Amino acid sequence: MGNRPDELRALLDSIAKQEGAPVEVVVVGNGSPVPDVAEFPSGVRTVELPENLGIPGGRNVGIEAFGPGGRNVDIVLFLDDDGLLAHHDTAELCRQAFAADPRLGIISFRIADPDTGVTQRRHVPRLRASDPMRSSRVTTFLGGANAVRTKVFAEVGGLPDEFFYAHEETDLAWRALDAGWMIDYRSDMVLYHPTTAPSRHAVYHRMVARNRVWLARRNLPAPLVPVYLGVWLLLTLARRPSRSALRAWFGGFREGWTTPCGPRRPMKWRTVWRLTRLGRPPVI
Repeated sequence: MGNRPDELRALLDSIAKQEGAPVEVVVVGNGSPVPDVAEFPSGVRTVELPENLGIPGGRNVGIEAFGPGGRNVDIVLFLDDDGLLAHHDTAELCRQAFAADPRLGIISFRIADPDTGVTQRRHVPRLRASDPMRSSRVTTFLGGANAVRTKVFAEVGGLPDEFFYAHEETDLAWRALDAGWMIDYRSDMVLYHPTTAPSRHAVYHRMVARNRVWLARRNLPAPLVPVYLGVWLLLTLARRPSRSALRAWFGGFREGWTTPCGPRRPMKWRTVWRLTRLGRPPVI
């Protein structure tokens, strides 16, 4: 967004220090000018968009910067501009992981606070999240700290532009899993990122609810749609949000049913079973 020039420089510096082959870098200004990056090694390219396309829209532009569907490279890393890679071997670990497992499509990094080293529970993409140091197969991934094999984009498409913010990663993850790809959470691949609350975004409650409905309408077999959304309605009420937050949430929930959500491609029932075996059936 162009308002974190110091953090962006720290991130680029951590990328330049990665071991192995150099990492090509594209910085996307999502409706804002890109801070000066001329001081960094060659290979840092910039794209300035005239308007904010949202998180998935901006990331899709970044993918296309490496050729249609990112086909000019084998792996694309997505890194938030206020994070930095904690270790110098992360890129090499990515290369090794994808080379070792031909069906591995996506890697979700561990996000840790740079001062405390703590990983928030919400940053461990599985239900059993009490031990963030345990790597495992998972059913979704973290949008601001991940690596994706570009063959995944070629096979299932990119992130859903229309989501703008929230749940776009799960939409891509479910499509990838339905196509036979796997997703790993790796605790040894670390992005330092300050501890924050997602509700800091003004549109959080509305977007979360709207996109949850879109996610179900686009991807779930028809019998699971009401079950999935009913469970999330109960969970939302159990968390006892403020009256204003709940009003925004219900507004987004209604919007999710009354607005176009993009193409519907329900996952196969065998994918439902795969998600269940991985520990997260698509009803929660």
